[in-house]
Amino acid sequence: MVAPGESHSPESSNTPFDVDRIRRDFPILATQVKGRPLVYLDSAATAQRPQIVIDAVNRFYTAQNANVHRGVHHLSEVATREFDGARVKVQRFLNAAESHEIILTHGVTESINLVANSYGAKFIGAGDEILLTMMEHHSNIVPWQLLAERTGAKVRVIPINERGEVLLDEYEKMLNPRVKIVGVVQISNALGTINPVKQMIELAHRQGIPVLVDGAQAAPHLNVDVQDLDCDFYAFSGHKLCGPTGVGVLYGKTSWLEAMPPFLGGGDMILSVSFEKTTFNSLPYKFEAGTPDIAGVIGLGAAIDYLNQTRLDRIAAYEKDLLDYATAQVGALPGIRLIGTAAEKAGVLSFVIDEIHPHDIGTILDQEGVAIRAGHHCAQPAMKFFGVPATARASFAFYNTRAEVDALVDAITRVKQVFEI
Repeated sequence: MVAPGESHSPESSNTPFDVDRIRRDFPILATQVKGRPLVYLDSAATAQRPQIVIDAVNRFYTAQNANVHRGVHHLSEVATREFDGARVKVQRFLNAAESHEIILTHGVTESINLVANSYGAKFIGAGDEILLTMMEHHSNIVPWQLLAERTGAKVRVIPINERGEVLLDEYEKMLNPRVKIVGVVQISNALGTINPVKQMIELAHRQGIPVLVDGAQAAPHLNVDVQDLDCDFYAFSGHKLCGPTGVGVLYGKTSWLEAMPPFLGGGDMILSVSFEKTTFNSLPYKFEAGTPDIAGVIGLGAAIDYLNQTRLDRIAAYEKDLLDYATAQVGALPGIRLIGTAAEKAGVLSFVIDEIHPHDIGTILDQEGVAIRAGHHCAQPAMKFFGVPATARASFAFYNTRAEVDALVDAITRVKQVFEI
């Protein structure tokens, strides 16, 4: 187990990925479920936490607990240093140009709502258009619908094909002077599709259209460089990244963030307040009203340290091999239909079984100790496109193994036996 502040020994790219060692960093993976070893295949919903993240949060509450940016005493200074240090870790993790471009939020949902309400309030009006892909999570649909209802703007949908891939030719045709923003998920939580976001951003920027990228599923699995992508906004959640729940990030280019009005009003986002006039704080504090989840942010910093030590390039390669194996094994089972078969995919395997509801699949798998997600995955438009109300979804992380994929296959076989199909 890696102690707080320690790193794994440096490894060359040729060193085999030691998943057994990795698993020892995650105490929950030793859990027994109904007398069986836990097989956790629900990381797209929330990832598990390594011990160093748990220790970082515990250390804050036991030895550092104080409010930030508001005190001159020792504990407040320590808490502020840890909190501000985590912001710099996020900046480096995303390769943002400046730390003030990192807005700390409660998650992707709040981050997107911030952009929809702040950018949208100033730059989107009646007759304008908002482009979203068919595979977006509800958190990148509903805030824009609410904005469109208030302003008279229109949400338009970028189509996808039967494999779950964006139709780039159709997307390019939809770009026009009325479009004021494009919202695109980098990796679909329901399909696993890795979208060509860099190309989509380039096409939008040719017409001066900003792009928001939902990176909830991408940041834990790929090296993300916001300067290379040239995205205008990028959002991710800590709990998908082996960090605490209730904390997230919005990256925004300085030019946009300076031009946008505050989203929430309250403490710490102001310079001065009177009943006649309030003046607002500089970035990033203009968008960070109230006391933040200090422990959560510090835990997020620890999670970033852990992923950096483990190396995202090695994580991505290992997870791709695991997904390829799972796709072959599950896809070979009779009566299985895979939903989302894009050429470029990350660790999500969604499927349906003839005449069996996904919730029943998930319930029986749980009896076998296998944890998956069953439902529409907050992606109902995508479900409708594929003609299913829901799917069973196994999602993989770098702490999963081929043996766990085999356990999934055995559990699915058990489902078919129960239903005699």
